[in-house]
Amino acid sequence: MSVLFVLLPAALLFAAGAVVAFIWAARTGQFDDLDTDALRPLWDDDARK
Repeated sequence: MSVLFVLLPAALLFAAGAVVAFIWAARTGQFDDLDTDALRPLWDDDARK
C-alpha cells in the first residue's frame, strides 16, 4: 500500500509533463505540416535538379 504514495505522484507528474510537452509542441507549430516529412522519401531527388 505504501508504494502507492510514491507511484501515484510520479505518474501524475509524468502525465502532467506529457500534457505540457504536447501543448508546447502544438503552440510552436510542430504539428502544422504532417505530410511533407512523411512523403519526402518518395520524392525523386533527380527530378528536381
